[in-house]
Amino acid sequence: MSFPQVAASILLETGCVNFRPEDPFTLTSGRKSPVYIDCRRLISFPRARAVLMDMAVDLMSEEAGYEAFDAVAGGETAGIPFAAWISERLMLPMLYVRKKPKGFGRNARIEGDVVPHHRVLLVEDLATDGGSKLDFIRAMRDAELSVAHCFVIFEYGIFAESKTSLANEGVKLHHLANWDDVVTEAQRCGHYPDDTIAQVRHFLADPDDWVATSTAAD
Repeated sequence: MSFPQVAASILLETGCVNFRPEDPFTLTSGRKSPVYIDCRRLISFPRARAVLMDMAVDLMSEEAGYEAFDAVAGGETAGIPFAAWISERLMLPMLYVRKKPKGFGRNARIEGDVVPHHRVLLVEDLATDGGSKLDFIRAMRDAELSVAHCFVIFEYGIFAESKTSLANEGVKLHHLANWDDVVTEAQRCGHYPDDTIAQVRHFLADPDDWVATSTAAD
């Protein structure tokens, strides 16, 4: 099986995937969505997460290179455990980036051994519109670190700005799976009723139209 199919299967098996068109979720961006993914659950499944982390290393080697990085950084908080597992596999130093300065001591946003001009791979659990990634990237660049790649386990794949906003900053987004991969695998394995799958596919094809239609129905 391909990386996307394996990753989608793992996300479904570990209960990370939630389809709820009758009671939509509100994303951190404020958008309404009939789908939600909780990659944080993966920390409780060591065998499954090990497969994902091995695939992450293979993917980054293929798409960025074998000697492309000097360090790996996790974004607070969800990206930290995944960055730790990836940095261990790559045998590279690890950093983590705070959402805000901690407010005391060194008032640092970046923890770890920060070496100017080191090439850093930013690791997060998922990407929606890319906003939080930009904040972490700018913080690292302010510390004179070089950031050209960001890895996430899951990328929504329906909001164009998730890739364009990063591309405009000179950063390439890499992912193992997106919603299309997950829905395809969910339908293949019969995880959800056909009408739920149909509503989810409507949302994925046109999120704004789905929101307008579902709101009108209410």
